Amino acid sequence: MNVSSKEKLMPLEEMLEVAWEEKKMTIGLPKESSFQEKRIALIPTAVNMLTANGHSVVIQREAGLAAHFTDADYAEAGARLVDTAEEVFQSDIILKVAPVSLDEMPYLHERQTLLSALHLNARDKNYFKTLMHKKMTAIAFELIRDKSNASPVVKSISEIVGTASIQIAGEYLSNEKYGNGHMLGGFTGIAPSEVVIIGAGTVGEYACKMAIGSGALVKIFDNSIYKLQRLKATISPNLFTSTIQHSELIKALKAADVLICALHSKHRHSPIIVTEEMVAGMKEGSVIVDVSIDQGGCVETSRTTSHQEPVFSHAGVTHYCVPNIASRFPQTASMALSNFFAPMLIKAGEMGGIKKLLSSDYYFRQGVYLYNGILTNKLIGDHFDLSYKDIDLLMAAFQ
Repeated sequence: MNVSSKEKLMPLEEMLEVAWEEKKMTIGLPKESSFQEKRIALIPTAVNMLTANGHSVVIQREAGLAAHFTDADYAEAGARLVDTAEEVFQSDIILKVAPVSLDEMPYLHERQTLLSALHLNARDKNYFKTLMHKKMTAIAFELIRDKSNASPVVKSISEIVGTASIQIAGEYLSNEKYGNGHMLGGFTGIAPSEVVIIGAGTVGEYACKMAIGSGALVKIFDNSIYKLQRLKATISPNLFTSTIQHSELIKALKAADVLICALHSKHRHSPIIVTEEMVAGMKEGSVIVDVSIDQGGCVETSRTTSHQEPVFSHAGVTHYCVPNIASRFPQTASMALSNFFAPMLIKAGEMGGIKKLLSSDYYFRQGVYLYNGILTNKLIGDHFDLSYKDIDLLMAAFQ
């Protein structure tokens, strides 16, 4: 069939692409006030990327200092430095590492977007009711998903934590006061130290890689056969793996120099896997690094410690139970956060803002727990007896 020249020039609706209208955003970085939090969500090079794309970044003075980034670094990257958190909170988007504190709550305002961790274990019902009253949108970075249904931010931080747990264990294992003078291994004619890891997720995987790379003998326990198979396939077919069987775990702990607890619970608290009796059966001078302490710990004798006083001894076994291990390495951890947040914010700007990105990106949308003041997270709603609505239906209604 012949088509006239006029018909050729007529626009065909089905062939048109959606044209996004770019939006220049103001992104605020307040100084973290939470205990032991030394990270910052955007490093200076990331700020430079954003400002080069026409966005404004407002940062509170000394916000990056604990991560060894100076005010001058941020000023050179194009950020505007201000003296108070209140000034920062005038921004369209507030980007934090730790959850917003009660002191910061009054600064939040309607239609603003908050991007931060949630740390559900430490929240209460009044916290969410206060945020809901602000009629704002809140996104928890640990709830954001990728196409594999994993959390990309948590995965990046977990890689650091897993590696760090072995470094920390090695430090205390050789310590004159807390350890037994051993190195992890790798020496001719000397038996390697034995490392037991409970949990075969990302933390356990990277702890395993680091321990094997240091010459240690590793035994890893988890009740997920899939995860154990994956580690044998990716690390070594000869890797010792086991489900969490009481008798097998007791045997492994008696010979262990190091125990890494890396279980993550989908609920609010980690299960107790290692009892006080099992700890008492471990070698004197052995070391426990309970990464699960963020969720209460999976060792019965664990209790929360701080970066200032990180360890204590129980039954001759050294316990390291510091929550937020990543803050011990704040610059590296800040880089990992920036690697996610900077490209995401640039993409949001290109699409017309955070809410445009939410409407088009199913995986990013999973991080939303408040939308215009309405609770959208089922876990929070069920736990605190708060009404919630489906985020997809809400976004359709607000279009």
